[in-house]
Amino acid sequence: MTTTTPTPEQVRAAWDALAPGFDEHVTPQNEQLGAELVGRVDVRSGTRFLDVAAGSGALALAAARRGADVLATDVAPAMIERLRDRASAAGLTNVRAQVMDGESLDLDDDSFDVTGSQNGVSLFPGLDAGLAEMVRVTRPGGRVLVAAIGAPQRAEFFTYFIGAVRAAAPEAPVPPSDPPPLPFQLADPEVFRHRLVDAGLVDVTVQPATWELRFESAAGFWAMVTSSNPLGAQVAAALTSEQRDEALRVVDGMLRERSGGEPAALLRAEVNVGIGATR
Repeated sequence: MTTTTPTPEQVRAAWDALAPGFDEHVTPQNEQLGAELVGRVDVRSGTRFLDVAAGSGALALAAARRGADVLATDVAPAMIERLRDRASAAGLTNVRAQVMDGESLDLDDDSFDVTGSQNGVSLFPGLDAGLAEMVRVTRPGGRVLVAAIGAPQRAEFFTYFIGAVRAAAPEAPVPPSDPPPLPFQLADPEVFRHRLVDAGLVDVTVQPATWELRFESAAGFWAMVTSSNPLGAQVAAALTSEQRDEALRVVDGMLRERSGGEPAALLRAEVNVGIGATR
């Protein structure tokens, strides 16, 4: 599989297409980690909190539940629509949501106390631009938080998925390891730390977190992985229906092996959490 840098229009269209599945299968898996993340930067009542590349709101709504004044942004209108629906269903009136390009935010300098992103900015083709924008809109002495998936071999949902695809279709294109695909561009904690420092942050730390994902079946696993980002969808789209069915059988066997014979299983992925202060 070869990878090329997508245009902004392609990025928007890809995430718009994924939004229904992302909201149904991915955001619920992100909520527990999102709540942990906002706790790491002491989000509280009155905190001005910006979520960049918010998806349908796992991080933004976690901040809102702690009383923050939240603005959630995403390049995909379909994601923002679903985020608004989630906020409304939860009775959270302290959340605003706007369609916005995270690499060029239409926001004033120094507007937020805390700016965060959970598996969002870390997927940007223009990562440095996204980080610079997060820093720009955060007040001096504020905090920037970026959560990114860690090493691929420690992301069980990814190793299960690629393993199943290779078993079902040995010639199918899969993501290269060098350079790493966008979801793993901050997998190396030291690279991650340097990118945050280069963006202008001080007192930078990169610490691990564990993302726990509960799958009730192979079909649920497949739906989540192929809805989580355009890469998974692209890999799945290259399979024939017969290859997809075989991959699902392989995943079912993997989950049952993990859970002692049951179709449901708990998988884990390492996440790097980068936090720094603005000057």
